[in-house]
Amino acid sequence: MRPLPSAVFTLLLAVLPVSAQQAASWHDPSPHKIQFVTVEKDVKLEVLDWGGSGRPIVLLAGSGNTAHVFDGFAPKLNSEFHVYAVTRRGFGDSSKPDSSYDDQRLADDVLTVLDSLRINKPVLVGHSMAGSELTTIGDQHSDRLSGLIYLDANDDPTGTCWNKPEYHALFKLLPSAVSNPAAPTDADKKSFEAFYGYWKRRTVNFAFPESELRSQYVQEPDGSVGSVRAPASVRKAIAQGSKKRDYSKIKVPILAFIPIQPDQSAGWSEYYRFQPMTDEERAALEKIYATDRACTKQLEQTLTAAVPKARIIELYNADHYVFFSNEADVLREMRAFIEHLPLVN
Repeated sequence: MRPLPSAVFTLLLAVLPVSAQQAASWHDPSPHKIQFVTVEKDVKLEVLDWGGSGRPIVLLAGSGNTAHVFDGFAPKLNSEFHVYAVTRRGFGDSSKPDSSYDDQRLADDVLTVLDSLRINKPVLVGHSMAGSELTTIGDQHSDRLSGLIYLDANDDPTGTCWNKPEYHALFKLLPSAVSNPAAPTDADKKSFEAFYGYWKRRTVNFAFPESELRSQYVQEPDGSVGSVRAPASVRKAIAQGSKKRDYSKIKVPILAFIPIQPDQSAGWSEYYRFQPMTDEERAALEKIYATDRACTKQLEQTLTAAVPKARIIELYNADHYVFFSNEADVLREMRAFIEHLPLVN
């Protein structure tokens, strides 16, 4: 298609609604190159490349997110490392096949990206469910890696104590807003700029980059925010294809960031951003925190039992998105960890 003459383009902008004009003129400000890597017939993955010299780092997002969730974080590493991020199949601009979302397939996708781009012995960094890909690749191909970094990504999807019905029942004793924050209004979804503001209010301490929101949601012709782009079947297939975490065959150094909720004397009710108003609410919140601590300790013990030298960094009062809520801590500890890794041959 030939480009429109500038005068015609100017005329089109003049008759477009303001929100649509903003959508047409918006560009991703993160300094990355975007490419697509074929990992299987008719399946391509979006790969972001921030460049940089030094040891390669490959960032993997959690379920529901895309590589663009790292658009603000990654550039803070590329002065020392060559930084990449991968959007897994089913999300964002990557292909969305009807099947093949088990741990093994998702791990093989990452390995294919490494092969295609000739990324030699990277440090794999994964958030949340990406821990499954990290663990599978680490178990099977430690010789292909330099190290693994888990960003609150050590939960075992097949046996977590957080999945117990009695734990979830405790939240029903608290106001619904604690576990179900207010949904965005029509005004919040009028534009991606407004939607960014909604996420900022919802999470208090941070918000996803606007590029991430644009990757997650459909943009309507008038510039407003539409439905989620990833089919609901994708998350279901990933959950069904998850296997029990087994770190026993991993032969590379591991760094794991794990959020820890503070004790009551430190203001533990702030973690859920809720002050109990009744004895029932206080008792329920205390049990929730006790379960959180027990589950966290279980995760740490499972990891260190298999990999005794794994380095665990507990981040107090951190969000699940530790690389947002505790960015400075995460960057500092990542740099120190990578600095002491063996040199790549």
